[in-house]
Parts: sequence; structure tokens; C-alpha cells
Amino acid sequence: MTPVELSRTVLYAVRRAVDEGELRVTVPERVAVVPPGPGGCGEYATNVALQLAGPAGHTPRHVAEVLRARLLQAGGISDVVVTGPGFINISLRGSAPVALVEEILGASGSGGAPYGHLDGGRSGSRERVLLHGAAEVRALVQVDALARILRSQGVVVRTSWDPPVSAPEWDAASALLGVVLDSSENGGQYDALRVDVRPVPAPGDPLPLGRDAARWALLRPASHDRPRITGEHLVQRESNPLFRVRYAHARTRALLRNAADLGFGPEPGPVGVSEAQPLLAALADHPRVLAAAARHRAPDRLARHLVTVADATQPLLPAVLPLGEEKPSAAHRARLALAEAAGTVLAGGLSLLGIDAPDHL
Repeated sequence: MTPVELSRTVLYAVRRAVDEGELRVTVPERVAVVPPGPGGCGEYATNVALQLAGPAGHTPRHVAEVLRARLLQAGGISDVVVTGPGFINISLRGSAPVALVEEILGASGSGGAPYGHLDGGRSGSRERVLLHGAAEVRALVQVDALARILRSQGVVVRTSWDPPVSAPEWDAASALLGVVLDSSENGGQYDALRVDVRPVPAPGDPLPLGRDAARWALLRPASHDRPRITGEHLVQRESNPLFRVRYAHARTRALLRNAADLGFGPEPGPVGVSEAQPLLAALADHPRVLAAAARHRAPDRLARHLVTVADATQPLLPAVLPLGEEKPSAAHRARLALAEAAGTVLAGGLSLLGIDAPDHL
């Protein structure tokens, strides 16, 4: 069971409890499942009981116990433990890591929505947001990245600027940074939630850094923090987080090419190395991070998460290819599939930030 499937299972448990009269609440649109925090157990945890307790008129632990009874009946779940004030901790049957890798690679190869993206359904029923930016270069990039992230979560987005943007230098900056100023998805009247995007302005001109480094420099800090516009974003060494993210992606692509030369390809399965666990946790957390970045209008959350994924990818990579006269095994194919999944998430995340993910670096 993948994180997305588990989230749906928890949501179904809530819906059953409401239908059967044990809870009187509005069923939420989605439920977040994340790795358990301190004091937790199992593979995943959710705080949905704490969220529903007030509207339901019960304590969080009572709501959690109501949901626990239904979750224990679901296929793929081996145990459910309630901890703290009402956190629901879930242990899974079978191989959740294999299902996770299959989900990531299946999403990338099926032509459907990429891993972590949501289908917003019919446009008439989708959430609508108007991103209104200040006429300043950091706001320009933030609006563009936020529009991409919100659309990945099924939101209909339109952008506007104050004052209206038409100056030639603004057009040149938007072209260099890869921003399409006219990103309207709906003409005429636009009934939408207005979100003003006014980050702390950049202290200098980021354009000499080039598109990718400039966007990273402007997006990685939180909007209330002042970005650093220096050449540190261009250096190709480990001290540069952007380099680490792009290098990790390029390494995964190189491993796929090298494995093909050795006559084998990726195949999800048990990887057999402890170095994979932090990476699997980071990949499982990707849909939650995307949803949080959209909800809080914070592309910096995605940027920091990509650094986490990249740093968790590196320890796995030396074990992907067979050494010396060693023949490729099922474990090698499984590690290659996990590396490909990591590269897929890194490339997709960089794309949402408007940054290129080269296969060679």
C-alpha cells in the first residue's frame, strides 16, 4: 500500500464512521499520512482524529479509536496504534517500499499525473486562485513557481501584477527567467481567492546568475527571508544545495545508462541495504510536501525537500551497480529502480520550480 492509497483508506474509514452514525462531521477532502514522529510507531501516522475531534464533539482519542476499528479491517494494514492525544500510527503488511517505487515510476510512465500531483477534476468545480504579485523580480519568480505548484494540486491559477507590467526591461527579465507573464487560464470575470505575493525583495540583480541559479537563489529562502545573490549558487561542489540536487539527478540517469550497458534494467523489489530507508521516507513524503507548499504558498518548502531527497539518494548510489565480476542480481535491479524513482522526483520537483534537471552534469 502506497502513501496515496493509505490516505484514501483513512479517508474511507472516516466516511464509513460518518455513514454509520458514529461520527457527525464533514468528511475532509484529503487526509495526510506522514512518517511517525517521536513516540510514534509503524510506517505512517495521521493526525486526522485531532482535526475532527472539535467538529465531532468528542475527544481526539475517541475519534481515533473509532477510526482504528475500521482501519484494522482494511487490507494491507497489519496494526493500528493510538498514541499521544490521538495520533493514529499505522503498520502495513507486505512491502510498502516496493509499492512506493512502483507508484512513482508508474506515474511517470503512464502519461497521467506525475507522482504527488492531483487531478483537480472538472474545471468548473476546481479551486481558483488569483496570484497578484509586486512588480519586482523576486515576486515575478515566486508567482511563476507558485502557479506551477498550485496547478500540480489541481488548482486553476491566474496571475496579475501591480502596477501592470509592460516595461521592456521587465519583459527581458521574464524571458531570461522563463516566466510567461500572460498565464491566464480564464478570460473575463475571474471569481477566485486573491493571494498577494510580496516576498522580501532581492538585494541585488539575480539575472547574471542565469535562469536556474537565479530562480534557486530567489525561491529556496522563505519569502520573509532576504535571499543571497552571490556566485555561491554557481559553484559545482557539495556546499551548493542546487548542485547537490542536480548532481543527484544526473547520477541516477548515469546509473540507468551504465546498467543498460551491463544488460539489465530497473525492477522494483527489496533493495536489501539500510542506506535506502532515509530515501524511501523522503520519497513517501513528497506528496505531502507538494500539498503543503501549495497550501502555504511556499515554494521554499519544495526546494528544501529536494535537498533532503538528493542527500538521501547519494548513500544508495554506490550499491546500485555490481562490482568486479559480480553478476546483476534482483537486488541490483531493485536499487536501480529506487534510484530512478529518486531521479524522477528530483526532476519533477525542479520542473515545478522552473529549473532544468540535466542528465549530464
